[in-house]
Amino acid sequence: MKSDSQSLPPYFGIDPDIAMTQLEAATTTADFARIAGVCSAGREDLASRGLEEGGARSLRRFSTWEITRYLIPVATGHFRRVLKQNPDLPQGFSETEGGAKWFTLDEVLRLRAHFASEGSKAKNYQPYRPKGQPAKIVAVANFKGGVGKTSTAAHLAMSAALDGYKVLVVDLDSQGSMTSIFGGKVADEWQTVFPLLARHYARHLQADNQRRLDRGEPAQPLDDTLADALPVKAGELIQKTHWPNIDLIGAQLNLYWAEFQIPVWRMAGRSWKLWDALTDSLDEDGVLDDYDIVFVDTPPALGYLTINGLAAADILLVPLGASFLEFDSTGRFFDMLHSTFGSIEEAENMAARALGREGLAFEWDAVRAVVTRYDGSQQAELAALMQSYLGPTLSPHRQGFTALIGQAGEQVQGIYEADYRDFNRETYVRGRETFDATYAAFKSLLIGAWRRDELAAQEAAE
Repeated sequence: MKSDSQSLPPYFGIDPDIAMTQLEAATTTADFARIAGVCSAGREDLASRGLEEGGARSLRRFSTWEITRYLIPVATGHFRRVLKQNPDLPQGFSETEGGAKWFTLDEVLRLRAHFASEGSKAKNYQPYRPKGQPAKIVAVANFKGGVGKTSTAAHLAMSAALDGYKVLVVDLDSQGSMTSIFGGKVADEWQTVFPLLARHYARHLQADNQRRLDRGEPAQPLDDTLADALPVKAGELIQKTHWPNIDLIGAQLNLYWAEFQIPVWRMAGRSWKLWDALTDSLDEDGVLDDYDIVFVDTPPALGYLTINGLAAADILLVPLGASFLEFDSTGRFFDMLHSTFGSIEEAENMAARALGREGLAFEWDAVRAVVTRYDGSQQAELAALMQSYLGPTLSPHRQGFTALIGQAGEQVQGIYEADYRDFNRETYVRGRETFDATYAAFKSLLIGAWRRDELAAQEAAE
């Protein structure tokens, strides 16, 4: 039988003198820099996994099995016959003589285009996007961290790219996790969205100054930051990634200063519509014509950057776990959205009514909460209750956590970047299923919103 001392929990009987000897010296502000430096070195080491010898990240090749199962809807035999009949098409790479053929994603995109032009008209080889319609902007947001926000946005971007869409990822989170996933290099805030926001305010100030001069009042000078931002275009900030059809506007720590600078600009220019800064900039610079989908990863807080991302969005996705605390937190997030955007509308519409102008009304094509990291053996009842409360606002698909997701995370890559040969094929198929289903639910929203816009445009033209 154990003695009382052996059965006591470990937090009893701690000797103060021994505990004191186990303490290091007091931590100072300077120590934070040391810790940050160590983390930076470790981050570089971890991020270097999966990089080529020259330091650039590369996307793996895709096998014939993957292409015909997941990427191009053709039978494997027919796929091989088409390649044989068209020697000018990419023929793939074999690691051994007579072995399986592997193709880069660039080659897959070329093959998809061939099947779209020469294949069966009854099949949709290219993803749907109606002509004349701009890109859809998709914001992924929640002010609670750890809900899979960045992971969900990254995997949706990868899914859309594999589906054939041209994708831009905009990282608004100064932590830069999305930027790391796509191997982005961002030296300072001038390689983030910051100069686009500054440019938007600078132009407002220029217009306001003209009105001042017309009234005989002195103009407000543009400081160096605003003057430097005026010539910056979105294209200068966009960088290529190791995915041929995913580009990136990255983020880094200095982007956080936008949260302090934007309210200063707003105080100086009360009529500046700060919530339109990102939307107007992307539209003006042709981004919404150059891409099919723009994914915006927001900070885990309802600050000015998040407000810009949400105001720009056509579709809003809100990831959350199937737990009471995350459900409660997400409810508060929606309450804050109501208060924030409602107060903007109220203030703008008071002025609009006084001037006899049309009022402001924010609108989103679709808003969906998405359950992430789902464990059906433990969370089914709570998830069902959440579904009953939220109804169609909560996507009925729940994104499960599988072994593939965990292993891919350890290798600093998305599951679509993982080579199925590193796993049991059954594990790979199961791991893909949950993200494929998440993308399918999202794509249905995307296509439905585009189709509604297309029909509305046709009706307006008649």
